[in-house]
Amino acid sequence: MFNTIDYIMTANADIKIEKTTQSRVKDYDVNNVPFGKCFSDHMFIAEYADGKWNKASIMPYQDMPMSYSMAALHYGQAIFEGMKAYKSDSGEVSIFRPIDNFNRMNKSAIRMAMPEVPEEIFMGGLIELLKLDSAWIPTSETGSLYIRPFLISTDEAIGVKASETYKFVIITCPAGKYYAEPIKVLIETNYIRAVQGGVGYVKAAGNYGRSLYPTKLAQQKGYQQVIWTDGATHSFLEESGTMNLMFVIGDTLVTPALSDTILDGITRRSVLALARDWGMNVEERKISIQEILDGHAKGLIKEAFGVGTAATIAQIIGIGHVDNYYPLPAVEEREFSNKIDVTLRNIRKGKVEDKMGWMFKVK
Repeated sequence: MFNTIDYIMTANADIKIEKTTQSRVKDYDVNNVPFGKCFSDHMFIAEYADGKWNKASIMPYQDMPMSYSMAALHYGQAIFEGMKAYKSDSGEVSIFRPIDNFNRMNKSAIRMAMPEVPEEIFMGGLIELLKLDSAWIPTSETGSLYIRPFLISTDEAIGVKASETYKFVIITCPAGKYYAEPIKVLIETNYIRAVQGGVGYVKAAGNYGRSLYPTKLAQQKGYQQVIWTDGATHSFLEESGTMNLMFVIGDTLVTPALSDTILDGITRRSVLALARDWGMNVEERKISIQEILDGHAKGLIKEAFGVGTAATIAQIIGIGHVDNYYPLPAVEEREFSNKIDVTLRNIRKGKVEDKMGWMFKVK
């Protein structure tokens, strides 16, 4: 494990830095930009070839020259992470649980037959990048700098095999709320997000591509997202869109147990840790569609929400199943998820003590 000083020393020694001649940050209101469409001044790139990592650099954000035969375009060796940096009222910059993202990215790399990214490259590049582009971090109550590290195969050849060359890249963009309003979700019982033995538990790009068509069909019915069900029986709930799924049933926080079809979300871990710290009943287990429908009829479903890096807490105000719609209690009446949302925001913004040690300070 490296500490902050180690990362900075490693970065300064091994990363070539080319600064932009003129920052674009004054051209934008970073506290009011659409998610994922406005990118910061710089980007980090490291290359893998001949069995080793080399050519680490930070340069002005730019388009990537590539061959149309590049392996990632044809065979799907592409993985990514999503993480966020925050700025406190005093101007201090911190990243939320970056080592968890680093470890999960390498878990994805192993499953996709890609080289693992060394910790000093991941963290060293990230810290130097944030030091250069700290002016892009929003200061609004719900604002953050969204960080997208990704790894792609870059062999210029057609042929189904693991690539021998790769690029690891980090780009960033200022972000506000992912969902402007609470969402309605439709339980999906035809299409499948992930199956046992597959790659549902890692952040492979193909997981998201395959979700777009079923989501489009749900949106045509008036829903913003789907709830994915298990691939074998379509009886048990798994994730909601790109988020982990949680319910407050009675006095208990319930979420689907992790498996090889469910992503081990960093926000999921954080919500469960806080709930247990507060003494709340927590269950990680299978949740059937029937349990939710029966619980709704009995008035036991107090809260439903998705959790993820982009959305943090996405309140679900209603659930569709087949031709029926089941409205849920008003968001303002939800004690647990609203408290979690405020608590996580305050921890990230440095307004309350970080008892869990989740915030990594950029020096």
